[in-house]
Amino acid sequence: MRVCVVGAGAVGGVLGGRLARAGVPVSALARGATLDALRTRGWLVNSESSPVAQTSADAAELGPHDVVIIAVKSHHLPALAPTLTSLIGPSTVVVPALNGVPWWFFHDFGGALEGTVLDATDPDRTVTAALPPSQVLGCVVHLAARQAEPGHALLTAGDELIIGEPSGDSSERVVRTAELLRSGGFRVTVSDAIQRDVWFKLWGNMTMNPISVLTTATADLILDDPLVNAFIQRVMTEAAAIGALTGAPITQSAEDRIAVARRLGAFKTSMLQDAEAGRTIELDALVTAVSEIGSRLAVPTPNIDALLGLTRLAARQRGLYPTG
Repeated sequence: MRVCVVGAGAVGGVLGGRLARAGVPVSALARGATLDALRTRGWLVNSESSPVAQTSADAAELGPHDVVIIAVKSHHLPALAPTLTSLIGPSTVVVPALNGVPWWFFHDFGGALEGTVLDATDPDRTVTAALPPSQVLGCVVHLAARQAEPGHALLTAGDELIIGEPSGDSSERVVRTAELLRSGGFRVTVSDAIQRDVWFKLWGNMTMNPISVLTTATADLILDDPLVNAFIQRVMTEAAAIGALTGAPITQSAEDRIAVARRLGAFKTSMLQDAEAGRTIELDALVTAVSEIGSRLAVPTPNIDALLGLTRLAARQRGLYPTG
């Protein structure tokens, strides 16, 4: 199977590099210093290098692939997606390794919002047009990685991937893709409720990430403040209510989820790291989308909206979120 990774950063670099290490022909759509590094030394994960099959800044030069892994920040996708159509053939499987609520979330999901495309993550419907939800396998990534430098990914913890058909069906392509990913040394679970897995990860990420941008605090300090901790639980309660109505119920309590985060200690969230580096923060897929879903379902979200408004304004003041 020919694989192409779009976005050979931390997560994309780990996925591409480990598959290439297993002998899978893995191409990369990249640019700038990352493109130069891939051309010079191939994939590099920690200290292990592997050859890259092809690499280019132009998808048309790479052509259609069997599997296309999308590993970019979600806010880049509306502009990027129309340039990816050359990678997508009629039987290509698209695997989005993204954070937050993805564009395909309500495809084949059933319920009141079946087929809904969110303004928060696909405002002009360019993503849906270029990357048809019918060709998507949902994916949830549970690993920690960072970039040591362009083209050099460091896997620091975890190796778990959850994939699944949006419909929940067991298909030939999901079985085949799971085996492909396992060949790269990943622990892969095939889910029959991938939206629930997406929502559960989001439920744990959507509070401390933006709060860390507002406060510049590490996770331990955020959770140790009783007022902030109580606010986090109110946000999580609203998000859980939305999830239950969409068909993605949360079975864990907010207190138990917070206890898991507390055990991780004094870490900086990925959103805080982006903010400190002057990069646009991934707010829309993590928070704006949840607020939009709540509005569409007539679920009150005063705490989610407060978190969204404060973080959005703070980010705009620092040039970390688009104006207008």
